[in-house]
Amino acid sequence: MAIKRPKPEEIVVKLRQVGVLMGQGMPRIDAIRQIGVTEQTYYRWKKKYGGMGTEQLKELKRLQKENERLRRAVSDLTLDKLILREAATGNF
Repeated sequence: MAIKRPKPEEIVVKLRQVGVLMGQGMPRIDAIRQIGVTEQTYYRWKKKYGGMGTEQLKELKRLQKENERLRRAVSDLTLDKLILREAATGNF
């Protein structure tokens, strides 16, 4: 049985739920338990996604995809450069 991992959008919603519950006077630990995660998971999510809105989350995902694409392009070009250098010296 596969473990379902929440999407970043769902994580942001759960973090907001904890904030609302704490605002209503519920202790933090009880609010964390109510959203169905461990304390450690909550603090990890808060560190990564805390204070983020949905628009900021979309921008983060877009930037991560762009960064991945650029990394691939640089690695391909570096490999091509190494092959050409080796071919130019006659070591083939």
